[in-house]
Amino acid sequence: MDFTPTPEQTAARELAAEIFGDLSTPERLTDCGGGTDAELWKALCTAGLPGAVAETGLLGLVLMLEEQGRTTAQVPFAASCVYGLLAVGAHGGADQRARLLPAFRDGSAIATGAFPSRPGGVRAVPSAAGTGRLTGSVPVVPWLRAATHVLVPDGTTRTLWLLRTDAPGVRRDPVETTAPWSAGRLTLDDAPAERLGPDAVECLGPDAADRSGPDAAAPQPSATRPYADVLATARIAFAGLQAGVCAGSLARAVSHTTTREQFGRPLSTHQGVLLRAADAYMDTEAIRLTAYEAAWRRDAGLDAGEQALTAAWWAAEAGTRVVHTGQHLHGGIGADLDHPVHRHFLWGRQLAGYLGAGAEVLEELGQLLTSRDARYPHNRHEEATS
Repeated sequence: MDFTPTPEQTAARELAAEIFGDLSTPERLTDCGGGTDAELWKALCTAGLPGAVAETGLLGLVLMLEEQGRTTAQVPFAASCVYGLLAVGAHGGADQRARLLPAFRDGSAIATGAFPSRPGGVRAVPSAAGTGRLTGSVPVVPWLRAATHVLVPDGTTRTLWLLRTDAPGVRRDPVETTAPWSAGRLTLDDAPAERLGPDAVECLGPDAADRSGPDAAAPQPSATRPYADVLATARIAFAGLQAGVCAGSLARAVSHTTTREQFGRPLSTHQGVLLRAADAYMDTEAIRLTAYEAAWRRDAGLDAGEQALTAAWWAAEAGTRVVHTGQHLHGGIGADLDHPVHRHFLWGRQLAGYLGAGAEVLEELGQLLTSRDARYPHNRHEEATS
């Protein structure tokens, strides 16, 4: 494995860092309240960063999301790229890719996802030509208020359906979450949608299986399991976002403790502070490394299910520790709800629960590992004798 960024990935990351650093300031974040920063999103799309994901792959997206996390910029960058560009690019039919990807690339369309699937949440009634009607509700969907499209898995079959948020039968009610993600409750009442995945490819014709050309967002792992692939991709992307949130929180803590004095010397010279900061640094690096590995595997066309769960676990468990440390090292200032470090705390807590909390993800990883051993018992024997 080689996580060294390509020149294209490095350029995209540097441009993202510049835009987020210039526009996502504490003052602008305060003005945004709980909504999306439309001006920042326009700047990102004008610079071509969402569209660059087709060339930089998932690892390139993770690198850019790190920069977003450092500033807690309020834009649906991760959601639209994962549930729109990458999902449609990997699992959509030729007609869907030609029709939807240009709008997702230039930002005129914004996607989000009602993930993960919950039993009984949404029911789909398929009809002819790859369309269907969806009924049900999803309590919280991030960036729903800013989205034009929602990727929704059927609660029973986990078939993926893409619908417009302005379609009849679609209702969006604002929901306030820990982090200001423009979230909403999605309620569907016989809402029209189009199928995504193998079923869509089948109904659109044989040429829909051709994924070559500029609209091929990445290698296509798990082509027969679109839901599993999209969920794994989302977990990897949001783990990368968490790495940036933690890095930003730690950077603020380091800056504060090196300038704030207690008993005539900087706080950073106290052993307890040094140990807490060192632990936070190691946790942040673990989140980053596991996200990089999982993204690299998906870009290489390898199965990344286990690695995605590993990255998600580190993002949930270690991420919580890091943002708590960042706030704690600020002392009483860290309790100020208007202080920038508190935004990192809120984002870290939100990311720790999104797509599965630590214990839930760990249980899923254990089930995956045991089912693999059950299918391939010779692997367990070889490991025991090696």
